[in-house]
Amino acid sequence: MEYFLYLVLIVVGILVYFAPTFIANNRNMASSTAVFLINLLFGWTLLPWLICLIWASEGRVEKKQTRTK
Repeated sequence: MEYFLYLVLIVVGILVYFAPTFIANNRNMASSTAVFLINLLFGWTLLPWLICLIWASEGRVEKKQTRTK
């Protein structure tokens, strides 16, 4: 039972850690790769994680191209 709790905590921790990346991908940001790399390499120091979170939430979004017949 303890191992299950540890597994759940690890999964939740990973999801929270990569939240800026998930937000950037869901918003179709042009710089989502940059958000991912900064989040992966420097997110553990908290300040870059906060910067990535703000950047992902406020950043410029790519416009989807629509096809017309």
